[in-house]
Amino acid sequence: MKDKGIRTLDHHVKEVKEGKRRFENAFQSVSRMILDNKDLIEKVIVNGKSTYDFKVFRVGKKHVIGMFDEINSFVSCIKDAAEGGSSREMAFVLVGEPGNGKTFFVDTLCSLYRQFIDQDGNKRYTFNFSNLDRVGSYGKIRTIQSQTFEDPMLLAMNLFHSLSDNRRFLAERWGFSADEIDKYYENYRPLGACTDYILNDIRNVCEGDVEKILECVEIAPVPLSESLGTITGKYSAKDKITSSAVDLLGEESIQRLLHLTDPNNPYRFDLRRGALARVAGGGIHFSDEIFKNKKDLVQVYLGVIQNRNIEIDGFRWPIDTLIIATSNSSEFNRFLAEREEAPIVDRCRICYVAHNTDYRIQESLTAYAIGSETKTTIMKESLHQDPNLNYAASVAVVITRLPKSDKLTPVEIMKLGAGEVAGEKSIKTLAEVIDSLNYEPDITKRFGQKGIGQRGLGRALQILMETSETNEGQCMFAEDIFKALEKVVLDYVTEANDRTKYFDDIKVAKGLYRERIMTEMFNAYMDEPYAIKKDVMSYVNMIIGIDAENLGPDKMWKYKEPQTGQLKALKIDERYIQSVEERLGLKTKEQRESFRTSIRKIYGQKMSVEPGYDFMDNIELIKAVTDVRLKSDIAGAGSLIGALANRTNEDNQKLYDRMSKTMLGKLGYCKTCAQRTIEYFCTRTDEN
Repeated sequence: MKDKGIRTLDHHVKEVKEGKRRFENAFQSVSRMILDNKDLIEKVIVNGKSTYDFKVFRVGKKHVIGMFDEINSFVSCIKDAAEGGSSREMAFVLVGEPGNGKTFFVDTLCSLYRQFIDQDGNKRYTFNFSNLDRVGSYGKIRTIQSQTFEDPMLLAMNLFHSLSDNRRFLAERWGFSADEIDKYYENYRPLGACTDYILNDIRNVCEGDVEKILECVEIAPVPLSESLGTITGKYSAKDKITSSAVDLLGEESIQRLLHLTDPNNPYRFDLRRGALARVAGGGIHFSDEIFKNKKDLVQVYLGVIQNRNIEIDGFRWPIDTLIIATSNSSEFNRFLAEREEAPIVDRCRICYVAHNTDYRIQESLTAYAIGSETKTTIMKESLHQDPNLNYAASVAVVITRLPKSDKLTPVEIMKLGAGEVAGEKSIKTLAEVIDSLNYEPDITKRFGQKGIGQRGLGRALQILMETSETNEGQCMFAEDIFKALEKVVLDYVTEANDRTKYFDDIKVAKGLYRERIMTEMFNAYMDEPYAIKKDVMSYVNMIIGIDAENLGPDKMWKYKEPQTGQLKALKIDERYIQSVEERLGLKTKEQRESFRTSIRKIYGQKMSVEPGYDFMDNIELIKAVTDVRLKSDIAGAGSLIGALANRTNEDNQKLYDRMSKTMLGKLGYCKTCAQRTIEYFCTRTDEN
């Protein structure tokens, strides 16, 4: 009996009044999921502009990476809808190139929402009509659940025909104040056709006795099942023969007609046969490739999006659903060309999804593409991953996504986009370039809209892993990823101009990989993983301390290290400073002083927000320091290449063996990639 008391409408309404259960629409639920925890909202700078990062999307082993602007647009749209804005009558549609994370984002959103709804206080409830055998016109059907998972509060608001009677009943029976009733009626909607019809039958049998009517109502939780498509459901576009409005709306059920004595009873329609009814009780409907659907299905969506009703044969079932969809750029453009379909686009909040253009963030996406499982060769032997593979692949795909610009080179755009230093060029220049591009009417010309996507990267990695060199050497060698990407461009990119651009971009990426190898070889030569970082920071600290007031005649300068807070002593070597600046091409005193000022400025800006900053994004400075150190130790990089290439004498062989040992023991290389990296270093290919 206790259990039965818990399942009554009285109990549910009291729980809502006490705040233990909620009566809210889908937009309010999703908005609360994202915005309730202020600790999970962070302000970030993306491409020179301030925006928000919503950490709720960044949890879990495989989470959404990047997509800052797109997520901000989505959150803004949901917030507006939750506050009763025009977005409530719209669908949110993500449009973009294949492989840029549209579907992954929606799947993640649905997964997070299911977890959120499963928590106490967020659970959704619906109601069943029981004891229908007393009514007499339902045959052997004794219990009927609301087909659209209507909230029990909606039933409480619709128990009587008159709105004023319902409001009075809420106040008298459950003690709601006028303000509380007004608040709940903001989410009011009439009952669905079959629910209203059944309630009317029960009302007639019970002769309007509220107590008897409520005895026929049983509260039940909405089933939370991904596979059943309840709360979150997906409808993928099918071909023109197999797709039907039935898949979305439902159809007449022959089985039910065998029981129902009244042929006009709307319960004869099985709405759960369609995808919409299953998410109609505050759920998320995901329409994958919405514009691939045939016209009559698009017209169905138009009605559903605008009116939030399921309509069959003049019967209506109001629904409470967030509709989110995806579309390929080419399909969307084709749809726009058919001008008679304009009303559906007018009812959509279109969000153009760009590829990720931050190579640091791309490294995490590349790790997804490589996979977390241990890789093996065809012969089931363990497959090693070159420590430079992720960097090489990430830089290559990101550069293909960057536009050509008169103001900035692709490398400068890439570095500024990642929040790094790009010589004298400022982040404002990048923001100007992005703004001017985003005014292009042709979407494909906007920033980040074209390039090798995540699927293209996945194909390149597959090509890399199937080659005989990879399998025989038991190593995924970084240089080979460029050949694999070139093959992907040849096989999958149809436009000649795009192919030419991507090949040029891959050459630029090879040059950056070459610079990375120079640094790696220096670290190997110095027998220390972070040798180059230490030497770069030595130069930076020297030019800061050279003008210090407490600098003695012995040129020793004491300073506090920002990373550790410890007091350190540094001997300022003016010959070393001058050598580095000569390598940078700084001939005059004015040029040197200007460069030093820019370094000090960067140091001051970065250290206040990022104490661990190490200048390792300044490729020119790294190259200059590397050349100076190699020159002082072994008469230049050219001599090191000569020593490693010509191992006929004992000293050269010892150097090669020592460097190989460091690469294997300290830098994460295997025998294959250590040997091939040294060979690559000894060639003059890909030098910028």
